[in-house]
Amino acid sequence: MSPRSSRIELPCGQRVDPHRFDLGAAEYACPCGDAHAVVTDADSLDRFVPPEVVNALRATVEPADELENFATPHVLAMVQEESPDRIASADLADAGQVGYARLWVADFSDRRLHEVLVELMDHALSHADDEAADRFERQLATFAAAFVDAYRD
Repeated sequence: MSPRSSRIELPCGQRVDPHRFDLGAAEYACPCGDAHAVVTDADSLDRFVPPEVVNALRATVEPADELENFATPHVLAMVQEESPDRIASADLADAGQVGYARLWVADFSDRRLHEVLVELMDHALSHADDEAADRFERQLATFAAAFVDAYRD
């Protein structure tokens, strides 16, 4: 989306004004009839996993960009790489008055996005030498869905 454009095209084809996505919103009730997962760069990784896992990720993964720590933009970039046609993203740094600089909208629910993110973070943690990260990886292999259910409650 260019800074002059007033709408972002969602994976379903709908075009939506970025001001419709509030900070903290997890889903967008789209005119297409679906609920799309919504994430902004203002969302912390602990929206998806406990702080201990965030700390393990940050200790394990060194970003190759200008961000100091492994953060939400890195995980969403991984999701977008896995499913490029299922995630729309927009750089809104110059849009003003939206409260965030980057927006991602998926063509699947917030719950499914949460599952995908946990699976991808598990993969990132698989490169760790830390015992806690190894334990998390073993547990996650058998109950990713249960983990998401428990953490979302």
